Amino acid sequence: MSARSRLEAAKRKGQKQADEFNARYPVGTPVMAYPGVRPEHPVAVTHQQRAEEGRTFGSPDPCNRLDTVTRTPAWILGHGEPVVSVEGYAGGICLSHVDVKRVTS
Repeated sequence: MSARSRLEAAKRKGQKQADEFNARYPVGTPVMAYPGVRPEHPVAVTHQQRAEEGRTFGSPDPCNRLDTVTRTPAWILGHGEPVVSVEGYAGGICLSHVDVKRVTS
């Protein structure tokens, strides 16, 4: 498979994910967004373990969490990664780093 066909396949897959996200979640949907690493990422887990042991030296938590809402529909980047913008953060955050919050009435 050529680089061009891999890119086109990635764009199709990303666009499908963005379209599905947009169909389910309108702008303004409450989300928890992780612009850097997710809490289950090994870097975040190791940091938490070291913090509990008192072995961190002023290093900030690598797992920045944003309790926010979406401010745009999702779209894809040039290489096909689907992203969405949220309130309080400039730019897009990968959909894999966005958890939709359950809203109870």
